[in-house]
This record gives sequence, structure tokens and C-alpha cells, in this order.
Amino acid sequence: MARTAFTPNDTAREGRRALEVEASGLTLLARSLDSAFTEAVETILRVRGHLIVTGMGKSGHIAHKIAATMASTGTPAFFVHPGEASHGDLGMVTRENAVLALSNSGETNELSDIVAYTRRHSVPLIAITASHDSSLPSMPTLR
Repeated sequence: MARTAFTPNDTAREGRRALEVEASGLTLLARSLDSAFTEAVETILRVRGHLIVTGMGKSGHIAHKIAATMASTGTPAFFVHPGEASHGDLGMVTRENAVLALSNSGETNELSDIVAYTRRHSVPLIAITASHDSSLPSMPTLR
């Protein structure tokens, strides 16, 4: 597959366009923050144990990064793979923790065991999804 040759002006123009699109997206995101965001932050601040971050696929890669960033900035956190959680790692999840679950669709089957566990053991759950109508149950849900 041949790549399209860009002139230096094309490259700079495309770079500016990409940054403008990202800036616009961040502006929209900033405007959308509401009480669910406040509740999620307050939930994380109340955690006495760890913030457990989980997600599958691309969301899992992002969850890894969030867990690492939180840990390096002073919030004890670690990543739990949802598939591994279903096969023994749920024991790491306690009432002292909170779970942050990432799912683009909010329909990720692999998250069902960890979500059910949070409900059964009264572990705070925060979900971040792109879908307003997802079945990923939680309060608060950030979109």
C-alpha cells in the first residue's frame, strides 16, 4: 500500500487540523462534566484501599495507563484484567476499594463478573462508557 506524499506545508496543516479536532473534543468534554463527574471524583477520594481499574481490549490498555497514572500521582491503584478477575483475581477486590470500569460500548461481557461482584460486596463502582444507553450498571456513570 503506497503512502501519500505530503509536502511540509501539508504535514503542518494536517497536524494543526488534528490538534484542532482534539481541542474541540476536549472543550465538549469539559462542558459535559456534571454531578456524575463530581460523584466519581468524590468516590475515588473516599477510597481507603485501592482504585481498581479494569477494561477489556482497547479499554483495557487505557485502564492500564489510568491505573499507572493514578498510582504515580498518589492514588493507590492497580489494573485487574476482567478475564483474570473471573478466574480468581476477584479476591483482590474488597469494600476498602473502588472499581473504575472502562468500556466503550458498555456491553462488554467480560466485565459482568466484576460488576456483579461489586454489587454483591458493596464495592463502589464507577463506569466510563461512550454509550448513554449501556447496560453497564453503575452510579455514577461518566460518558
